[in-house]
Amino acid sequence: MTHEPGGFLAQPSEAKELPRKGKVRDYIEVFGLTVLVALFLKTFVVEAYQIPTGSMENTILVGDFLLVNKFIYGARTPSYIPFTGIKLPYMTFPAITEPQRGDVVVFEYPGNLDEGMHQGTTEFVKRCIGIPGDTVKIIDKRVYVNSQEFALPPGAKLDRENIRPKGFRDYGVYPIGAPFNGDNYGPVVLPKAGDALSFDEKDIYVWEKLIGREGHIVSYAQGGPVYIDGVSAKTYRVDKDYYFMLGDNRDNSLDSRFWGYVPRDLIIGKALAIYWSSEDSVASDSWFEKLLSVRLRRIGTLVR
Repeated sequence: MTHEPGGFLAQPSEAKELPRKGKVRDYIEVFGLTVLVALFLKTFVVEAYQIPTGSMENTILVGDFLLVNKFIYGARTPSYIPFTGIKLPYMTFPAITEPQRGDVVVFEYPGNLDEGMHQGTTEFVKRCIGIPGDTVKIIDKRVYVNSQEFALPPGAKLDRENIRPKGFRDYGVYPIGAPFNGDNYGPVVLPKAGDALSFDEKDIYVWEKLIGREGHIVSYAQGGPVYIDGVSAKTYRVDKDYYFMLGDNRDNSLDSRFWGYVPRDLIIGKALAIYWSSEDSVASDSWFEKLLSVRLRRIGTLVR
């Protein structure tokens, strides 16, 4: 038996063909990636909101759909299990800027006047007119911040000509027991983190709701000492920064005048633009009527 020099001739091995991914698997992977990107953008960058009430007319109308920048104020991981009111521990990323006077912002509702921190994920949109440390006062419907008038925004409106006079008490106003109403309100000073609040049994009503919403139990008897978490107290150190929110439709808006200040950790983002708008009052099965209800002039409008 003869051999070629160098040993036996090497026989080419059969190439192993890699298994091909099926089209169904390709579609599933693309769909999954798309969903992950969409969730990331919705959670941390931009989210869409529909406007259900007229409290921001005519800056924002019922039937407008907003794009909201969540990144600018510091996006955060989800704080609730989806479709439930169950809270989750969350992390907040650094903000590019803090909310400023005049910003139209979306935030989580802090709660009714007769409740502590609201349980759930109800979102409101209002205009921020006061930041931590500001003094806010309303005189005959004219808003003043640090003694300077905060001009009525261009799209805002006042519906009522009559003015509730100073000293007329609205028992649905914040804080409970204050001699204010929606047309003549304050002055109030917005607390900032680290402020030491002083009070006694006569004026604890001013801060009782805020202290309670920061997770403490306030108790007192008429003419007796004030207790916070069972300990006698005459001062309280604030945990959070607080903001004053006001609707542009000032005579038809439930806002900080009626349910209190908004803590920084409940602010979600800044309203950017209207990406869709239609007449909310149109209820029809006709596609033609629905098409006519679209407010083309508002689509793409920046929110200011």
